Amino acid sequence: MFAGLLERARRRAGLSRAELARRARTSRPTLTAYERGTKSPTLTTAERIIDAAGFEIELVPQVQFHHVGADRGRPLYVPSALPRLPIDQAVGRVVLPLYLNWSDPGREFDLSDRSRRLRAYEIVLREGRPEDILTYIDGALLVDAWPDLVLPQALRRAWEPVLATAA
Repeated sequence: MFAGLLERARRRAGLSRAELARRARTSRPTLTAYERGTKSPTLTTAERIIDAAGFEIELVPQVQFHHVGADRGRPLYVPSALPRLPIDQAVGRVVLPLYLNWSDPGREFDLSDRSRRLRAYEIVLREGRPEDILTYIDGALLVDAWPDLVLPQALRRAWEPVLATAA
């Protein structure tokens, strides 16, 4: 459960196993066993190791999607909670796959530019499947963009209850 999380935290902090083990007051072999999943830390121990790497454990709601009808033959998918993306992904550059951006294939969207992010969000919300929404849509940025997005009314109505809970 914690194996991948502990290793990611250590690597992102730029720490060796020995250094993180020292900071977390545990042994390097024990930390190695935790990272490899051959031994499982308690939640308290995992929290102490994550904290020593300079991070926090955060509870994030699982996002599940519900099919809520169709708009002009396209299925509408609505999440149970707004997805969150790592900042580098939320404001990075993306080229949407052809099945999403069929009218302008290969176009790169700079998501750090609000107007380009709006256009990418409109495309993904209209054309995307749940996995596309999880890949390209950041919930906090969607809340900001929502009043300015040009979307079909059925799609807007389907998503508004989720956005209302985030406000």
